[in-house]
Amino acid sequence: MTALSSAKEVNRKDGLFQSYPVAATTTIYKGAAVMISSGYLTNAVDGSGNLLCGVAMETVDNSSGDAGDLECKVYKSGSFEFAIVGASQASVGVQAYVVDNQTVAVSTTNSVKGGTVVEYISSTKVRVLIDRDIY
Repeated sequence: MTALSSAKEVNRKDGLFQSYPVAATTTIYKGAAVMISSGYLTNAVDGSGNLLCGVAMETVDNSSGDAGDLECKVYKSGSFEFAIVGASQASVGVQAYVVDNQTVAVSTTNSVKGGTVVEYISSTKVRVLIDRDIY
């Protein structure tokens, strides 16, 4: 393909959410942190090479389906409440890492970035801004 030599209409999508095909035998719950694995949406886990994709906007039950049978809308921007172990006010401004689809920590085995803690709610709950750490 060659570089543009004249104007063209762009096919733009708003970047606030995106739909992804859901992995086989997978249920995604509204509010779950999610990632892409082998091209399909799945629940976020702390695993080598994993990248946070966003937060599910809806519940999609593809537990008896094949990969891609259903799609799920995912928030690509914003701040969300997550469970955390041992948070304090000093956690604000700290990098959060994915533990599972509802939990973050200040360190994990594989260091899957989950966003920045922007609000301390309690020792077990924080608000995380995901904007910079999703793909």
